[in-house]
Amino acid sequence: MEKPSKQPEIFTMTYEEEEEMQHDISKLRNQVQQNSLSEKVTEAKMDGLKKVVEAKMDGEEAQLDGLKKDMEANMDDLKKGMEAKMNDVESNMDGREEKLKGNMEDLKTYLTKLL
Repeated sequence: MEKPSKQPEIFTMTYEEEEEMQHDISKLRNQVQQNSLSEKVTEAKMDGLKKVVEAKMDGEEAQLDGLKKDMEANMDDLKKGMEAKMNDVESNMDGREEKLKGNMEDLKTYLTKLL
């Protein structure tokens, strides 16, 4: 046996209720449009900020590359300076060693004459 189907209730609105609903729908549409515009503005601002940050990062990266090259050049200069100083020290030591050998020979000769 089939149950008798229930008849759907008919929903009726008054003119005022329908106008109020239309007004509410219109307000909701406006809110959605405002949210959509706000979202687009926010995205545009974020894209702009992203470009600014990327440009700054590129500039800083270039600046860091410049600093790195400067540091490498300074290190090379220091290395060359240290090598030159070491060569001077070695040369000076060689000169002193020769002078010391000469003094030792003179001392030997002197001591030999004394004895």
